[in-house]
Amino acid sequence: MSISESENATASTQAFEALKKDLIRGRFAAGEKLAISTLKTHYQVGLSPLREALNRLAAYGLLEQLNQRGFRVPEIHLEELDDIANLRSKLECMALTQAFQKGDAEWESLLLAAHHRLKRADEQPQQVEEWEFAHLRFHRALLAPCGSTWLLRFVEQLHDQFDRYRRLAPPNPEVRQVLNVQHGELMELALSRDIAAGRSLLDDHIRLSHDVAKKCCQPNT
Repeated sequence: MSISESENATASTQAFEALKKDLIRGRFAAGEKLAISTLKTHYQVGLSPLREALNRLAAYGLLEQLNQRGFRVPEIHLEELDDIANLRSKLECMALTQAFQKGDAEWESLLLAAHHRLKRADEQPQQVEEWEFAHLRFHRALLAPCGSTWLLRFVEQLHDQFDRYRRLAPPNPEVRQVLNVQHGELMELALSRDIAAGRSLLDDHIRLSHDVAKKCCQPNT
């Protein structure tokens, strides 16, 4: 790979990650068509690496490619959200089972650290992005030793799709408190390797968050 190709690949990856975060956090409206010139300026990236990033995001499902007419943000649909939540529950419970079976002492230490950072973020609810990052890291740590790269890849993609809906919904502090408590309970069940209780709680955790996310699909919310 030449220097220019390497630079383009790096720029494309950086644009992909930055755009991905902005799409998930709701910077762009559902159904919005993206202006290439505006994106080039905002993300300080050339046309070639930008188009590569946009194509990757379309393949990932966070953008829709319009036939030779650019890209737009997908619309939100309750049926799609329901499908995402159902698949999340199935795949994450599968990954949790394998993680509890294969996790070792090092995993326990990493999970404890991830939960500690999440608890610290819970204490500063105004720092939304810090909490989101800690929350993602906790869920990744919980499932990390499952042993299947593909399973974790699918889980990550579904989690990102789900979070796009969740972050478009109005905040629900009461449910947030319940979810925060459940994170601690999931950690304890991981340490005790209680698979049945862990699967049940994780399913409830996803369903509860699903109820919050559904508000983004309702009018006047």
